[in-house]
Amino acid sequence: MSVAADMEVMARKAKEASRAMAAASGAAKDAFLARLAELLETRREGVLAANAADLEKARAAGLDAPRLDRLTLTPAVMDGMAKACREIIALPDPVGAIESMRPRPNGLLVGRMRVPLGVICMIYESRPNVTIDAAILCLKAGNAVILKGGSEALASNLALAGLLREALETSDLPADAAQLVPTADRAAVAALCKLDELIDVMIPRGGEGLIRAVVSQATMPVLKHYKGVCHAYIDSGADEARAETIVVNAKAQRPGVCNALECLLVHADAAPTFLPRIGDALRRAGVTMRACPRAQPLLGEGAGPAAPEDFGHEFHDLILAVKVVDSLNEALTHIHRYGSGHTEVILTENHDRAMDFLRRADASMVGVNCSTRFNDGGELGLGAEIGISTSKLHSYGPMGLVELTSAKFVVLGQGQVRG
Repeated sequence: MSVAADMEVMARKAKEASRAMAAASGAAKDAFLARLAELLETRREGVLAANAADLEKARAAGLDAPRLDRLTLTPAVMDGMAKACREIIALPDPVGAIESMRPRPNGLLVGRMRVPLGVICMIYESRPNVTIDAAILCLKAGNAVILKGGSEALASNLALAGLLREALETSDLPADAAQLVPTADRAAVAALCKLDELIDVMIPRGGEGLIRAVVSQATMPVLKHYKGVCHAYIDSGADEARAETIVVNAKAQRPGVCNALECLLVHADAAPTFLPRIGDALRRAGVTMRACPRAQPLLGEGAGPAAPEDFGHEFHDLILAVKVVDSLNEALTHIHRYGSGHTEVILTENHDRAMDFLRRADASMVGVNCSTRFNDGGELGLGAEIGISTSKLHSYGPMGLVELTSAKFVVLGQGQVRG
């Protein structure tokens, strides 16, 4: 059969499996997760051998060091996947939960019940551990999932998908509830994107190019974020010691992730004292600064001039754009122009300006006096996440178990009819 025909068969199997998953008990889903955790520990060597084969091919193909790092599975990463399974067992099952039940004047009780999304197609790059992380969240939330990893991780992903299938079968759940696309052919993604009658939502996770390609082709809803251009605004009168600690953490703790700080905005009143201080701290952390003409002389050695394209850019590196602004309004105007809807924070001691910033900054997480790095499912109390969405429909921000469900209305009556 053609690749397109293969994808349709896979999607039809997933659709059928999704009905069984929607009706599955929490106990059955937790038994699956426990069995998968055991398999990840007892079958570790087979998965690591498959990963070694992927790494050998990737090195021969000239894959760069950051992508090789993302591709690499280690015993510690395997332990982390098993730990994630057990952590999700501990999370409440959202399926069937009724969020509210209100009486109507005619005596009807009207509420909303959490239900699975159905079939989720996850398309991702490099990291083979996403195969497990994505699948276990989707399945705990009562969905079926189709997994399409990057070609560089195909052997690793096939090994992990085999463990998923075995754990499902031994827990009396449909094995087709978690399927891995077994080909590196890019035509598979194009075909999946057209199966809107069988696939309910697409979740691309990777570089901006991958996400835009999926969005341009998909005929079903897409939960996405293109990039993380995160800002911190230092208000007039901000606590400079606290601001220094937060900015260094947001930029330097892990610069390659989507919630790392990419641009620092500093009020003109704070700039003369704060910029020399933060310039020294950032240099000690190995950060290169690209600054506007007002900021550069205050930052000192190591700060170069910013090019226009540095604002709105996701560096994924120890590089930070810096700009002086004259007001909160100017900071928000800059954020509205260059932000990506991911994470924005204000560092201030003024309650009114903090509340104004919370209302007006358009992002999936807006914070006051905290690091941008907190926009993460685990840090925000979701337990785990499948990714961060900057789409406002249907999810905005980190997507945990609840975000992988929808809500339907349920109505309880005692014979009422509409007049």
